[in-house]
Amino acid sequence: MTSAAEQFASNLSFANFAKAEELKKRLLFTLGALVIYRLGTYVPIPGINPEAYAQAFQTQTGGLLGTLNIFAGGAVERMAIFALNIMPYISASIIMQLMAAVIPSLEAIKKEGEQGRRQINQYTRYLTVFLAAMQGYFIAVTLQSNAGGGVPVVADPGPFFLLTTVVTLVGGVMFLLWLGEQITARGVGNGVSLIIFAGIVAELPRAIAGLLALGRGAGAGGASLPGGVIVAVVVLSLALVTFVVFMERSQRRILVQYPRRQVGQRMTQGEKSHLPLKLNSAGVIPPIFASSLLLLPATAAGAVGADSPEWLQTLQFMFSPGRPLYIALYAALIILFTFIYTSVVFNTQDVADNLKKYGGFIQGYRPGPRTAEYLDYVLTRLTVIGALYLTFVCILPEVLKMGYGQAIPVYIGGTSLLIVVSVTLDTVGQIQGHLLAQQYESLIKKAKLRGGRR
Repeated sequence: MTSAAEQFASNLSFANFAKAEELKKRLLFTLGALVIYRLGTYVPIPGINPEAYAQAFQTQTGGLLGTLNIFAGGAVERMAIFALNIMPYISASIIMQLMAAVIPSLEAIKKEGEQGRRQINQYTRYLTVFLAAMQGYFIAVTLQSNAGGGVPVVADPGPFFLLTTVVTLVGGVMFLLWLGEQITARGVGNGVSLIIFAGIVAELPRAIAGLLALGRGAGAGGASLPGGVIVAVVVLSLALVTFVVFMERSQRRILVQYPRRQVGQRMTQGEKSHLPLKLNSAGVIPPIFASSLLLLPATAAGAVGADSPEWLQTLQFMFSPGRPLYIALYAALIILFTFIYTSVVFNTQDVADNLKKYGGFIQGYRPGPRTAEYLDYVLTRLTVIGALYLTFVCILPEVLKMGYGQAIPVYIGGTSLLIVVSVTLDTVGQIQGHLLAQQYESLIKKAKLRGGRR
């Protein structure tokens, strides 16, 4: 019996790709949509002095603008119309999932099936507009209060600039949300995830070029890295990607037994199935939440500008990336949010009730509460491993920054690496699904032709 890897390799032949017309159309549509997104990251917001903003941006790389720039593919660095990217929608989706778990009315809507899902999605869009407007206003105020080289960043500050900037940024977010939905429906992969993926990967060549420039001593401010360190960084990157792929694909399979049932005059044999529990059920949500909270002091200080109080500047220094306090709190928040979010996305009581409803049971445990206790026992121990894994991957770049400052690229671990690996695995899996569907369709057509000849 061939393994899944061998089956996947056989499906990825050029002959199968040539026959899959529907898949080629979907891939071309996805690439076209991502090209439109990348073009939008170069369209600047009106009213910005590019040179002054470029100098002022260097002082904000450790705050919210620097973090958004990683996921926006450099759009924040150019202050483009897609500067907020799709992140407000991600935050709104997380908030709605948490609210649906604690608010009974939202939980009832969520259980109404397709109609309830559409209602929740509509609430998520409303919340996305609100969050995007808040972030857009905050960015506009930050731009007005900063100057680069003594030159104001905003040429004509005032209420009109605030209004146009907020409307532009909110419009960019909603356009990307629509574009992501079109990719999901007519392309390949999850559209929202692919937009974030494209933004991160687009900055990868520049990060590699910057790392190589450090080996020649041509980094910013004359910074340099020894050649051995650069080789170690490359080897560490490859090893870390392999490790993340292994952990993301790891599962704990729980054997589920279904009893024998009588169908008419026949007695069907009892079936066995598996309940897969991922090692990392929370995904990249805990690091995103943790980093957003820790960047609040730096972001507030950047918005106030040079007139910020001394206590805020001290707080900003203590919570700067690469500082021991920042690393310690970052690790603690990742572990906390991993447990919280896992309990939201995987409700052991609901899973146990569904197994009991369809006659399934885990050997050695009675259906109902006893099964829920066992699932909670297993899930808790898996979550411990998953939380430690997320903490290690996200803390690694911060530890490297302590020794080499900002010279080490953010792609050496962190949320960006987790997103790139997760989206790649999901997209490749969907491509494999399309190829398998195409093969099944060809087999069905052949079977019909043979039947017609007979």
